[in-house]
Amino acid sequence: QVQLVESGGGSVPAGGSLTLSCDASESIYSRCMGWFRQAPGKAREGVATIYTADGPAYHADSVKGRFTISKDNAKNTLYLQMNSLKPEDTAVYYCAAGQPVHPSLRRQCFAPSFEHPYWGQGTQVTVSS
Repeated sequence: QVQLVESGGGSVPAGGSLTLSCDASESIYSRCMGWFRQAPGKAREGVATIYTADGPAYHADSVKGRFTISKDNAKNTLYLQMNSLKPEDTAVYYCAAGQPVHPSLRRQCFAPSFEHPYWGQGTQVTVSS
């Protein structure tokens, strides 16, 4: 069972930047991995998803052009670069991972119904106006 540990959260003013990291306890290669967030009183929201073997990625419309998901397979680490942060980006951010999948099945990573079995504990991001 892969364990995920997020880091890099913090408090920044609007317009600032943060980079979140998610360190995995084992290889992240060929997995569907993603970043999610949950603000107080709101449902969990998918932020970005990536297939770690060859890197096709998806970003939610709310963050497109500002956030970038990436990975370093050698370090077993997933990243989320967040620029031009807005107060509405304030939330707990979670990293999630699926089981390794064959490249022919990578499209499942981007299906709304895809469920990640492994989750980190979350890291708080607070953006002040």
